[in-house]
Amino acid sequence: MNSIIKGTGYALAHTPSMIIHNGSTAVTEKIVNPDSEFLKGVPSHLRSYQDVVDYWPNQVYIGNATPAQFREVEFPYFDKKMAGAERYGKFGEIMPEAEFLLLVQASDVFEVVMLEKGFVAAHKAELAADPVITEDIMARVHEGFELSEIEQFVNNDGAEGLYYGETLVGCVKRAHDIDVNLSAEVMHENLVNKASSVLAVLHSLKSTGVAKEDVEYVIDCSEEACGDVNQRGGGNFAKAVAEIAGLVNATGSDARGFCAGPAHALIEAASLVKAGAYKTVAVIGGGCVPKLGMNGKDHVKKDVPLLEDCIASFCILIAENDGVSPEINLEIIGRHTVGTGSAPQNVIGSLVADPLEKVGLKITDIDKFATEMQNPDITKPAGAGDVPEANYKMIAALAVKKGQIERTEIPAFIEKHGLVGFAPTQGHIPSGAPYIGFAREDILAGNIKKAMIVGKGSLFLGRMTNLFDGVSFVIQANTSADSKESGVSEEEVKGLIAKAMKEFAASLVTE
Repeated sequence: MNSIIKGTGYALAHTPSMIIHNGSTAVTEKIVNPDSEFLKGVPSHLRSYQDVVDYWPNQVYIGNATPAQFREVEFPYFDKKMAGAERYGKFGEIMPEAEFLLLVQASDVFEVVMLEKGFVAAHKAELAADPVITEDIMARVHEGFELSEIEQFVNNDGAEGLYYGETLVGCVKRAHDIDVNLSAEVMHENLVNKASSVLAVLHSLKSTGVAKEDVEYVIDCSEEACGDVNQRGGGNFAKAVAEIAGLVNATGSDARGFCAGPAHALIEAASLVKAGAYKTVAVIGGGCVPKLGMNGKDHVKKDVPLLEDCIASFCILIAENDGVSPEINLEIIGRHTVGTGSAPQNVIGSLVADPLEKVGLKITDIDKFATEMQNPDITKPAGAGDVPEANYKMIAALAVKKGQIERTEIPAFIEKHGLVGFAPTQGHIPSGAPYIGFAREDILAGNIKKAMIVGKGSLFLGRMTNLFDGVSFVIQANTSADSKESGVSEEEVKGLIAKAMKEFAASLVTE
């Protein structure tokens, strides 16, 4: 039987100080043009924590509003507040910056994170009040250090400063004197990634009731890589996250595929469970520090708030078929192969139309497509347009070409089968994964029967190939009950085969 989506967890950590001190756009600008208008305008374009909580796309991400409700919100979204918005949602939460810095420190096992004593004392109780933060995690929060010690490492020893507003409250030390793979900058990025994944894992367990000891394997599909000079990507975020989250019976590994990473990892997880290798697998994706404020120059120039101010993460639990939960149908897998080419029509064809046609389905048989779910509030001011809408137009155009809809039906197709983007622009985060929690709910409620998750990636970013990348799969209503009613069980099949072989053998003896 097919593997199922047991549940999901989605988390955001509001980290505006990291935009200024760690985001690739601001850090690069400080080197190239330290007196730029962009840098001068950053402080006045930062959002408060309450602004971030009230923001519609963020509330959709953590499950407090549905994609259908969000479609009714007028664009742009940054000047609209969601009434009754809350920190916690059915899928996860939006964690304040101070608490997240403490979680980063708690996720550190090599003592490279230092936080100032007063800062720890002021915010420790706040982190402890979070319903998913356990006593064992709180026991990992250190008392803290004197500010003078922290300043010494930042000013003289290459440490990466940790700020709360404009105040230095800690640092991340380098983990090696000369290895750039263990520099303070890289250690900071990796620890933020790790801590954000831990938060998503904890929320996935809370929302599903799955016990920590029941998770047997973890696959990390984020965009960071940990290692040292001899194996710069050979580390294991999955095992590291499992340790802090308390998944004592889990092992794991990392899967990398740029923006397509989550789709690759979910297919792998579903395959492992269906094969019987593991009963429950967690697919995790932590946030990406360099992409904070990535489109900030355009946002400041057009007087839009710096909307890329949150570290996003997710956890999707894949498990053995329970007869109820939506399944991942491994017979419908789209693949962008080496020979596919990079033409948009070829890409969409290989990921959407081809796998459906192989099993006798039309594009219109998929109720919802989740492609690149980037928030247009972020991408439009930067000149990238509405990314999800562009994908849906290409899917609709392909349906027209195949005679499945009329050209005049394209707008209606987009509204019926598409989604409005609500995810932060951190590569792997938007690629279909944010909708999976809603897809599970929509299928269980009978609102839809099939959803296709499409992950696409830009392999040329690694300067190893100019090829494009992508995979897709279908989530569908559970079919185990249908198979029991309309067919026979695996044991019954084995019995029938055994009986037939005995009868065949008896006939040979008679002859």
